[in-house]
Amino acid sequence: MAFSNEKFLDTAELGRAVKRRREELRLSLRDVADETGVSASTLSRIENGTGKPDSDNIARLSAWLDMPIDRLMTKKSEEVEPVIYYPHEATPEIVEAHLRADKNLNAETAQALSELFRVAYKQFSAPQKTKK
Repeated sequence: MAFSNEKFLDTAELGRAVKRRREELRLSLRDVADETGVSASTLSRIENGTGKPDSDNIARLSAWLDMPIDRLMTKKSEEVEPVIYYPHEATPEIVEAHLRADKNLNAETAQALSELFRVAYKQFSAPQKTKK
């Protein structure tokens, strides 16, 4: 019996995280491919949700994202999902982890709130201009 990542890995979450980080850093797929050792075509498929990365690519991408692999693992719906993050992670990633773990929110609502928070955080965390 062949091992399948799709039962254990949330590939959509990985794709969103890669695309978000790549866009934040203003990198092309080729740039990320050069940094990670994952081909640009594989990165494109992962970002679009059509790719099923192997364990080496999962490890490379989670290291590049500086994201705990546990965050990408799927959980049984009846289990309590722990909030897992590194203390040096950006605030929007930490908030997103908390929203996904909230049992009062479905996945779509958690994602929408996360994106809303990212926009607000980016706007309000910009350096404030001082008045003269």
